[in-house]
Amino acid sequence: MLNLNDLALFVAAIEHGGFAAAARRLGVPKATISKRVAELEASLDARLVHRTSRSFTLTEVGRDFHERARAVLIEAEAAEQVVRGRVAEPGGTVRLTASVPTAQLYLAEHLPKLARAYPKLRVQLDVTDRFVDVVQEGYDIAVRSHFTPLPASGLVQRQLVSEPILLVAAPDYLSARQPLERPEQLGRHDGLVAAPNSTGWRLLGPAGERVEVSPLPVMVANESTVLLGAARAGLGVACLPQSMCRVALGAGELVRVLPEWEAGTVTTTLLMPHRRGQLPGVRATVEFLIECLAQKVRASAQ
Repeated sequence: MLNLNDLALFVAAIEHGGFAAAARRLGVPKATISKRVAELEASLDARLVHRTSRSFTLTEVGRDFHERARAVLIEAEAAEQVVRGRVAEPGGTVRLTASVPTAQLYLAEHLPKLARAYPKLRVQLDVTDRFVDVVQEGYDIAVRSHFTPLPASGLVQRQLVSEPILLVAAPDYLSARQPLERPEQLGRHDGLVAAPNSTGWRLLGPAGERVEVSPLPVMVANESTVLLGAARAGLGVACLPQSMCRVALGAGELVRVLPEWEAGTVTTTLLMPHRRGQLPGVRATVEFLIECLAQKVRASAQ
């Protein structure tokens, strides 16, 4: 039977890039980690790591072993947390990743509330627009906003919210233009669009009608807060999530254009590796965010 502590030292060495970095992080002598990993290799009769004075890389069998060793540690952590969760509030570190607009719109307001609700919980949020491999990079939760269903990935999916995308513009912009009464008239209006190759907006009407319109693109930005600012400045018509428009609509800085029509929906989903989702801290974070964002969407709809 392998020693669980040896697995932990091996995984730490791999994830921190070497014995020296792992030793600094864990407060354990470098020689101890090196010795335990060497004994682990001896017990398995296999080389797990190629190490020289300049490099530290996994062998092919080492990569497979690392993936499964990390899973074993997660299961052990889950088993411990199940017991501790009976007598204590959720704690430990929860690692989240989200894109910039998703973090700004859905997480920035609520993560401080989460920290106050669970003082023993340490949340680490990585905000990035690059592709993230949730499993390989060791994240507990990924938050994704998407316009179409997410593909099957082997990850657990929990939907946070789904909200309409509204057509909005500043009152000053609309007062200087001909009245907008039908979607087809948007072809003569200035549009604030999210992609330079966008062919138009697909609109859904109150009776299920579907119309595609192509406004005149006066600004292109793949960041929703930029489009929001441009719409408030009176540059044209924008399609934005309902919750993003709520404050500006309430203040009269924006008004809905063709209020019976919507430009689709945006759904925000939590994705988790199966094993990570068992940890009490992860479960508490998920349930907290689901409730907070549901409240936010309900408030935006009022």
